[in-house]
Amino acid sequence: MSVSETLKKHGQEHLLRYYDELSSEEQRELLRQIGEIDWDILKSLTEDGAPRGEVSPIEGLTLAQIAARKGQYEEVGKRTVKAGKVAAVLLAGGQGTRLGSSAPKGMYDIGVTRPLYIFEQLIENLKSTCAACDAEVPLLIMTNEKNDAETRAFFREHAYFGYPERLIRFFVQAMAPSVGFDGKILMESKGRLALSPNGNGGWYSSLIRAGLLEDGFLKSVEWFNVFAVDNVLQRIADPVFVGATVSSGKNCGAKAVRKTCPEERVGAMCLQDGLPSVIEYYELSPEMAALRGADGELAYGFGVTLNYLFRADKLREIAAEKIPVHVVKKKIGCLNEAGVFVQPETENGYKFEELILDTVRLMGSCLPYEVVREKEFAPIKNRYGVDSVDTARKLLEENGVKL
Repeated sequence: MSVSETLKKHGQEHLLRYYDELSSEEQRELLRQIGEIDWDILKSLTEDGAPRGEVSPIEGLTLAQIAARKGQYEEVGKRTVKAGKVAAVLLAGGQGTRLGSSAPKGMYDIGVTRPLYIFEQLIENLKSTCAACDAEVPLLIMTNEKNDAETRAFFREHAYFGYPERLIRFFVQAMAPSVGFDGKILMESKGRLALSPNGNGGWYSSLIRAGLLEDGFLKSVEWFNVFAVDNVLQRIADPVFVGATVSSGKNCGAKAVRKTCPEERVGAMCLQDGLPSVIEYYELSPEMAALRGADGELAYGFGVTLNYLFRADKLREIAAEKIPVHVVKKKIGCLNEAGVFVQPETENGYKFEELILDTVRLMGSCLPYEVVREKEFAPIKNRYGVDSVDTARKLLEENGVKL
């Protein structure tokens, strides 16, 4: 089927409206983008999505339980990491827009008396694990089309912050088209679709797409530790966490902090129809949010930190399954009817995202693993206020990091 026929079939003929005005190179690039569209994603606009099943509390490891078996877990974890069975996956596709920067978020300088970049602190955290385990941990860094070159150049410029270059691989996250409220795919320019990263749940399919499972680099890896770019205190390939998850026999582990109060705006681990899941704070009724177990703790008190450990063989098993697509209203810069780029002041369309919480559910079993908030959770979401640069700096200093 030709490109024109494909577009006609899906009612998207407008994507070639300016084709004749483009250079040969621009035409090839536009056709490449069109050829990579997953047309099934557009069906999400008319689907209601999977209904929320029966939600119930999930059992996890508390700080006291971890402390009681720390030596055992650490021994198993160190052995696993030293054997090359754990790879770290840094989700680095985000931009520093909310921090007042147009650069990739990991490039933001959080230092006070010296430069200290978010990427740098994360590498230091990983290096400490390598030293403790006398191990080498492969590091996979997921970028997106718009920040890939800048991120790679930044790491080269800083000599990979002392991490062995041979242990690092970059890969680009798959992109998804954005659509207007009428279901028509939006265009960023006359030769380019309005594309956006397909969400943190797309990390494994993007890894496959990059060919990294085929080149031998990850041949001994049995676990992937996937983590977000913005938590500068998190421990990566943490041997105690690894050992606890391996010992549990479950297919994944999830680092969690104990919620400070029932109303805290954080997703919480739970079971949904008997399978591990994450329920958002706004999905919990006041009664569920305040529910407490026999130990007096909140029944839905394991707040997720986006630091997961996934079994590699289970990921391969579920790779062919479709992760649910979440449709999100957004302000999307695009061409108007006159072919002029505009940046809207209100929401004008939808973006499609796959979320890692759905991967957790597909894994079938998960171990929530409680960490000390003040020692492992310093997210940088905002420039000021809650979960900001200022709060992260304070926590880093309390943990002995020189700023």
